Amino acid sequence: MATKVVATATIRAVKGRKLIPTRAALTLTPSAVKRVKELLTGKPEFSGLKIGVRQRGCNGLSYTLDYAKEKDKLDEEVAQDGVKIFIDKKAQLSLLGTEMDYVESKLSSEFVFNNPNIKGTCGCGESFSL
Repeated sequence: MATKVVATATIRAVKGRKLIPTRAALTLTPSAVKRVKELLTGKPEFSGLKIGVRQRGCNGLSYTLDYAKEKDKLDEEVAQDGVKIFIDKKAQLSLLGTEMDYVESKLSSEFVFNNPNIKGTCGCGESFSL
C-alpha cells in the first residue's frame, strides 16, 4: 500500500570510512531520532518510517521515506532510541553501514544519508550509484 512521501533526503558518499560491524543495518544520529519522533507525533496509526530505493535522477537510484504501519515480511527493522525504521528489501544492501542524520540550515531541512557504499552521486545529492 503506497503512502505519502514523508521527506526528501540527500545522499553523501563517505570516502575512506570503513564499514563498522554493528547489529543494526543503519544507525541514526540524535538529530535524526528527534525528527522521526516529531514526524510520528499525532499519528498513532503509524509505527515508524520506511526507507525504500527507486530508479531516479541522473545517477540512477534515490532513497524514499514513507510512513509505515507495520514491518513487511522481508523488511529489515532498525529500532533505536524509541523509533523504528523499516528498510525495504531492495534498499538493504545499499544502506549497510550508513548513518542517517537530520540537518537544518537557513535554506533547507532534510535527512542526510552518510553512506560508505556509494561510488558516485549527482551534483544535487539526490541520486547515487553503487
